[in-house]
Amino acid sequence: MRLEWIDDILAVLDAGSLARAAEKRSLTQSAFTRRVRLIEDSIGTVLFDRRRKPVTLMSGVEALAPELRDLSLRLRSLRYKLKTATSQTGGAVSFACQHAITTTVSPLIVRALTSARDASVRVRSCNQDECMMLLVAGEVDFVVLYSLPDGQTAHFARAFEELILGSDPLIPVCAPPLREVALSNQIPVISYPPDVFLGQVFDRDIAPQLRQDLTLATKAETALTLAAYEFALGGIGVAWLPRSMVAERLALGELISLEDRLPVQALDIRAFRLSEGQDGPSDEIWHTILPDIDMPVHLKGVPDPSSGHIQPIK
Repeated sequence: MRLEWIDDILAVLDAGSLARAAEKRSLTQSAFTRRVRLIEDSIGTVLFDRRRKPVTLMSGVEALAPELRDLSLRLRSLRYKLKTATSQTGGAVSFACQHAITTTVSPLIVRALTSARDASVRVRSCNQDECMMLLVAGEVDFVVLYSLPDGQTAHFARAFEELILGSDPLIPVCAPPLREVALSNQIPVISYPPDVFLGQVFDRDIAPQLRQDLTLATKAETALTLAAYEFALGGIGVAWLPRSMVAERLALGELISLEDRLPVQALDIRAFRLSEGQDGPSDEIWHTILPDIDMPVHLKGVPDPSSGHIQPIK
């Protein structure tokens, strides 16, 4: 089944007649009629009801319109992928990232990739473990994850290479009407489950830094940072969220930071890829494009005057 034939059939369906379909397909009516007969002869069945005026599709063919449209789209996509796969600068790039990074950092990566290379980019959003499984299975070229600066949550085997792309601290925020409550000794919070990355970060690294006279009252629990973000905006409680996610709302005054009252946890944004089996285009992405991404100020490190090294913003 040729793509042109599918488009001819759909043209008749959309235009309502052979004459208007021929015009839509930029053909004379006689040429289009001959092509319609060629389609029927090649398939071995009658597709068009010539008993009706104007001639239109048989009812059984009309019922297949959704499948024909879907097939048309998939064939066009396949044709594009085959075309770009042989291009030295093209080819599809696929990466996975944690859910919060999908909404904040991945647009920067996609823009850098599409600007530097004539390539389509596929982004997959998963939790941390699922991202690494996709990488090991060869379904993505690299993954982008949060990790603690000391690497305690990202002890991956030597089979992986890693790059630090930036820093995105986890900061406590709440809606302005909740400020007074948030400054009391009993704080309403939006928590993360203990089996997800941010839940583990909170339990191990943030909770021990809280003052002993503080009591946390969980108002909602969610594994999704986007949901925690919406809950915080709605005034439900205090949420620890990546600065990149809340920077705009902080600037607008729709959220307030409680960094002067509650602990902040630095997080690195790291890219991982398999050490073995990398090709030229992959090396270009890894060594040239990813390190040169222009991160916003709130995703960059700041110089440590005592060491000359870049430290995460706190």
